[in-house]
Amino acid sequence: MGSETPMKRCPIRAAAVVLAVTSSVAAGCSNSALSTEAAAVPQNATAWWRNGVCYEVFVRSFADADGDGVGDLRGLISRLDYINDGNPTSTASLGANCIWLMPIAKSVSYHGYDVTDYYHVDPHYGTDDDFGMLVDEAHRRGIHVIVDFVPNHSSSDHPYFQAALHDPVSPYRSWYRWSTTKPSETGPWGQEVWHKSPVRDEYYYGVFWGGMPDLNYGTPAVLQEMQKVVAYWLRDMHADGFRFDAIPYLVEEGSQLQHTRGTHDVLRQFGSAIRSEAPGSFTIGEMSDESPQILATYYPDQLDAYFAFGVASATMQAARTGDAALFNKAIWDASVTFPAGRWSPFLTNHDQPRVMTVLGGDVAKARIAASAMLMLPGMPFVYYGEEIGMVGAKPDETIRTPMQWSAGANGGFTSATPWEGLQSDWMTKHVAAQDHDPASMLNHYRRLIHFRNVHPALSNGGLSIGSTTEGATAAFLRSSTAETVLIALNFGDRTIDRLAVTISPSLQGTSAYRLEPLYADPSDGCIEGVISADGKSVVLGSIAARGLCAFRLRRD
Repeated sequence: MGSETPMKRCPIRAAAVVLAVTSSVAAGCSNSALSTEAAAVPQNATAWWRNGVCYEVFVRSFADADGDGVGDLRGLISRLDYINDGNPTSTASLGANCIWLMPIAKSVSYHGYDVTDYYHVDPHYGTDDDFGMLVDEAHRRGIHVIVDFVPNHSSSDHPYFQAALHDPVSPYRSWYRWSTTKPSETGPWGQEVWHKSPVRDEYYYGVFWGGMPDLNYGTPAVLQEMQKVVAYWLRDMHADGFRFDAIPYLVEEGSQLQHTRGTHDVLRQFGSAIRSEAPGSFTIGEMSDESPQILATYYPDQLDAYFAFGVASATMQAARTGDAALFNKAIWDASVTFPAGRWSPFLTNHDQPRVMTVLGGDVAKARIAASAMLMLPGMPFVYYGEEIGMVGAKPDETIRTPMQWSAGANGGFTSATPWEGLQSDWMTKHVAAQDHDPASMLNHYRRLIHFRNVHPALSNGGLSIGSTTEGATAAFLRSSTAETVLIALNFGDRTIDRLAVTISPSLQGTSAYRLEPLYADPSDGCIEGVISADGKSVVLGSIAARGLCAFRLRRD
C-alpha cells in the first residue's frame, strides 16, 4: 500500500569418531504471499550454504561509489572481487560464497533496523535496480546474497504504525499492541517495553525502544504481509535468503516475552513457506542466548540455521585466555544438541566489540581464533574488517566504522567526509598494506577459507570431538565420504610436544593409516606425527603456540 507497493522485477533465475587426547608440554513476478505448503530443511550436503563461508557487510561502511560519504550498493559491487573473484583456485580474494547485507530497506536510522518501507532499497544505498545489479554480479562470481530481514518490529515512522497511532479504527491498529494503562512488566533485560503514545493517553509495546514498535503476530494479516515481503525479495529482487533479526521476541504470551510457542509457530511458517517458494534459499536466525538448551527449541523445522553464540563466546575466551576448556565444551554441546551443519560459527558481529579489541591487539590470538572458527562445521560468518584486524568498541557506531582499504584519503572508503570517522589506526592497518604480505591477517583468512573450501571434510563434513588433559588444546576430526581430517589447535602461549590422540575403533581397517600433512599455522608450527600400526593412536611431534595443525588420515 502507498509507498510500500512493490515495483516488480522479473526473476532470473560420517561416521562418528571419538578422540581422546593427552599431551606433554615443553617450554516468477508476483507479489502474492509465499506458499504455506510444508517444506523440510534440506538434509543434503550439496546445499550451497552447507559448503561455504559468509561475509557480513554493513553497506553504509563498506565502499562509497557516489562520493556522498555513505557506502552504497554500487560501491559494494566495485569491491566484490575482494570477497570472491570467481576463481576457486585463487587465494587472491577471501573466497566467501555468501554475503549477508545488514538492512538495506528504507529506514530513518543509520543502521536500518527500524524499517519504514520493506519493499524498496534505502536511497542512501542506491536503487532497487542497483540491488539487481549487485545480485547479478555476485552470482557471476559464485556469491549468494542474503539480506537482513526485520520481522519483529517496524519503525515508529512506518506508515502502518502512523495510521494505527492516529486512527483508533485504522485497519492497522491491530498490527501493534496497545494498552490504555501502562503495564508494569519490563523486558528480558529489565528495560521499559511499554511506551507512551505521543497522540493520546495510551501505551504501545516495543521490546527494544519506542522507535521500534513490535508487530503483533496475533493478527493474521501481519504474518501475511511479512510473507509478502520475503516473497518479494525472493521472487522479484532475487535474494538468496535472509538473516532473521531478533527472532526470540516475535510473539509475547502473557508475561513471557521471548522464546514462546507462538514465536516457534511463526518461525515454522516462515521457514516452511520460504523453502517451498525457493528451495535453494537459506535462512539463519539471530538468537543470542548462549544456552544450547534454549537454542535447541528452534530446531528442527523452523529456520535452516542459527548463529552459535555460545560457541563464538567460548572461542573468543579460549583465544583470550589460552584455556580451551569452554571451547571444547561448547563445540561438544553444539555437536550433540543441534542438527549437523545447521549451527553457524562466528567470532563477533555488528553488535559486539571487534575481535582485535577484545583480544587486546594481540595478532597471534586473533589468528588462532580465526583458525578455530573456520575449522568448525556449519557456515562460518566473518564480520567485515575482522580479516584485517580492525578495532572497535561500543557505542555501536564505532564497531561499524568504514572499511579501511588503503592509506589514501579516508582510507579509500570515500572521496568525501565519511559518515563516521575511521579508526585511528587506519593509515597503517588496511587492505593494501596486507594484500601482498604473506604473514598478514588478511592472507591468514584467505588461506584458511581456501583450505576449507577445497576439502570436503572441512566444508561440509561431520564433527567428532576429542578430549584433552592439556587445557590449552583442542583436537577433533572432520569427516566426509571423501576424507577424514585431523585438526589440532593450541590456544596457549607455549609449544606443546607429543600431543597424543587416541582414535576409536571405527577408523580401523585391514591396513594402517598414515598422516598426510595438509596445513600448518604458523607454517613451521607443526612437527609431523606418527600413527600406530593398529590405527588406534596418533602422536603429533609438536604444535606451536597459538598454532593450527591439519592432517589427512590416509590408508597405505
